[in-house]
Amino acid sequence: MTDSIQHLIEPHIQDLGGFQARRLLPSNVLALVGPFIFFDHLGPAVFPPGRGVDVRPHPHINLATLTYLFEGVLIHRDSVGSVQEIRPGAVNWMTAGRGIVHSERTPQDERSKEAILHGIQTWIALPDEHEETDPWFRHHPATDLPTWEDTGVSFTLIAGDAYGRTSPVQIFSPMIYLDVQLTPGREFTLPGNYSEQAVYSVTEGLAIDGVPLEQHRLAVLTSGTSANISASGTARCIVIGGEPVGERHKWWNFVSSRHSRIEQAKLDWREGRFAQVPQETEFIPLPEDPPAQAEQPL
Repeated sequence: MTDSIQHLIEPHIQDLGGFQARRLLPSNVLALVGPFIFFDHLGPAVFPPGRGVDVRPHPHINLATLTYLFEGVLIHRDSVGSVQEIRPGAVNWMTAGRGIVHSERTPQDERSKEAILHGIQTWIALPDEHEETDPWFRHHPATDLPTWEDTGVSFTLIAGDAYGRTSPVQIFSPMIYLDVQLTPGREFTLPGNYSEQAVYSVTEGLAIDGVPLEQHRLAVLTSGTSANISASGTARCIVIGGEPVGERHKWWNFVSSRHSRIEQAKLDWREGRFAQVPQETEFIPLPEDPPAQAEQPL
């Protein structure tokens, strides 16, 4: 590793019920990068006609989820009444706050043909003062996000601030979330503007400060240092980071600064006190301890 890389995280392969995800956060090495407490690289998964993603309704508290697709289509439904289809390049941001329930499925019209799912799903821990905010959901089409090119490198600012630009996605603490595509032989410099930053290699062919970065690795950068990211071929990476929000507890799909709050959420879900998702009759039951072997929600 170079001096600019503090940790190199390998993925844990997680079965999400019909397809696999590479889970980078949380890891045994590190729980969070900035406010990012969960990072899944979904697929690419191919579903034959008649099949697709069916993530049944499940709850979240004290966090926000952000879905960003490279390929495929999902339809989101939640307990505040949102029904939203997401396609590649768009952003679905759901703030759980004091509690929300949602499902994610392949739309019916996509099930008549072979369907592909490929993308990134992240969870963002909310600062203490916003953990119990009212739940809400917002969709941002791809055309709303800042995009630009610089000498063979294409940038999409998914959320936060970078390179003098600001994403319209509402956030709760300073953060950076970038989708970067590079043509062969091109490079860019990531300044050390945030206390915590990491680069995820969606593809092979990337290097950080001249040292090759294996595909599907999360390189956590040394705080305050800039890094040069280069490509030997056509390549893609995701940059995440921001300012830390403090210690967080995570159990199943509950995140909170307070362990007691997670215990309350477990009881509320078991006893049916969360709001329901309209048009949905199924749900994921509360798993037994530990939740690692249970059906994992998105």
